[in-house]
Amino acid sequence: MHLLIVDDEKNIRQLYAADLQDAGYEVETAEDTTTAVELLNRYTFDLVVLDIHMGNESGLDILQDIVQKKKDLPVILCSAYSCYKEDFSSWLADGYVVKSSDTSTLKAEIERVLAKRSSKTTGENA
Repeated sequence: MHLLIVDDEKNIRQLYAADLQDAGYEVETAEDTTTAVELLNRYTFDLVVLDIHMGNESGLDILQDIVQKKKDLPVILCSAYSCYKEDFSSWLADGYVVKSSDTSTLKAEIERVLAKRSSKTTGENA
């Protein structure tokens, strides 16, 4: 599984990439929305982990682009703020996690979203 991590915080990108690679995922990282779009155009991803607030940029802007151009690509929103958790579904995201140095919640959410997508795809092909 090929994942894209989009976050302006270098430490978070490195932590998530290392832990997810250790868990068997292939991981690319982007520090901003411009780099994320370039990577999305260059590679095929199975899932995107997207920071909501990135300096002067909003991950929600690229979320709209992903939904329009790659509607089957699941996106998990990631934020330091838990207050967005109740609203993430209205943003067309597939999941939401609060940033943490403990990546177990992120890994569980990735597994949940990928399993949901897999069962949905299997159901469509049946």
